[in-house]
Amino acid sequence: MKEVITIPCSECEGLKREIAELRTIIQGLENTIALMKGSSDSRTSSTSPSHDLGRSNRNSLRVVSGKKPGGQPGHAGHSFQMNDTPDEIIDHHPLVCEQCDFTLQEVCSASYTRRQLFDLPPVRYVCTEHRSHEKLCPVCGFKNRGVFPEELKAPIQYGPVVEAVTGYLSVYQYLPYRRIVRFFKDCFGLPLSEGSIDNFLESLSLKSTSAYQRIRERIQSVDVVGSDETGCRVNGKKYWFHVWQSRFLTFIVAFAHRSYEVTEKYFADGFSHSAYVSDCYAAQLKTPAKVHQLCIAHLLRELLNFEKNLGSEWSTKMKDLLYRSWNLKKAMTGNDYRSPPPQVALINTQLDELLAVDYSKFHNKEQALVKRLIKHRASILTFLYHEHVPPDNNASERAIRNVKVKIKVSGQFRNKEGKGAERYAKIRSVVDTAIKNEQDVYQTLLCMAKCNVQGTT
Repeated sequence: MKEVITIPCSECEGLKREIAELRTIIQGLENTIALMKGSSDSRTSSTSPSHDLGRSNRNSLRVVSGKKPGGQPGHAGHSFQMNDTPDEIIDHHPLVCEQCDFTLQEVCSASYTRRQLFDLPPVRYVCTEHRSHEKLCPVCGFKNRGVFPEELKAPIQYGPVVEAVTGYLSVYQYLPYRRIVRFFKDCFGLPLSEGSIDNFLESLSLKSTSAYQRIRERIQSVDVVGSDETGCRVNGKKYWFHVWQSRFLTFIVAFAHRSYEVTEKYFADGFSHSAYVSDCYAAQLKTPAKVHQLCIAHLLRELLNFEKNLGSEWSTKMKDLLYRSWNLKKAMTGNDYRSPPPQVALINTQLDELLAVDYSKFHNKEQALVKRLIKHRASILTFLYHEHVPPDNNASERAIRNVKVKIKVSGQFRNKEGKGAERYAKIRSVVDTAIKNEQDVYQTLLCMAKCNVQGTT
């Protein structure tokens, strides 16, 4: 027989109150943790599902592929290959026979096997002294002096390689000034100040002006242009980076505002020869262009949000339609754009039917989406009529993501009046354009660093 312990009613009520208080405390702590993680929603806090509607970017469109992690069968390998012209060869000969102790020093090798070690040599800076000699003319007595190279303007200065490496570390590898100073001291024994680094970046920015302007000019004549923007902090104040990009070009601008003013400043005439791919931001849709294409990925995330949190049948149907149009794009050939297949007409008809729905009883945020799609109906399926127009704006997001990485690693830009942000935008535009054209980033920066006159890059 088990002994039954009876708890007095007064103690039982006290325990219940304590448990209720502990539950309240736990719930409050969970809400605080969720807020600190930046992911507070109906699953992690006491907020209602309707509050999740403004968080469409949290809905990933990725699906489980079922593939194992790592390289897939049939992919091209990139194994390290032996060098046929090594810088140094060290031979290892057997001295005596292991079986009979016969001396083998005079015996020729029958064959050999190779193993190679790749390493870096000890690196130290090189100091080159230039001397301007003075000579007296024996005829007239005039003092003649040797002429220093044009780039030597001070008694002591750093060379173009130091300037190029600084730009590489700051703009391409995102390092802050202090870590760049440490890198040069530890790896090269070269003393640098943060002020010198700032001067190097200013110099590279000036020397990149010509290439930067050429990128701006050429991007206005390409077939497809994508655009995006992202915020940052400059001296504690809100600032914006804007990008316009194509397959081979990237043009980044740092600006104090997000408005259409930045487009008017840099692309006042718009893109009359181009299909303009963007999100649904008003300033982007206001930009003159041959045709516009809305980012389908953004629309799908928004529709998925309404489907999950509102159970909306209309959002499910629209999501399925956009997925079908995306899959159709993948299957289309070059001839299909000259003579569109019947599936394109069918998708257009179904899209018109979905947009003709009575949305008066929809949630207000879903109503706003329907109105937006009706207003920009002509920009939804542009990618089905132009071969090189993508259905999403992911290329622009990739082109501007480096700004977020830079801020995460180095912190905000601190130069006065956004000068540091503008320098970064110019140099990064040249760097990303070089990458897209399969050019070496360091050699590109070194070429700029060696330029003495602005406009000769």
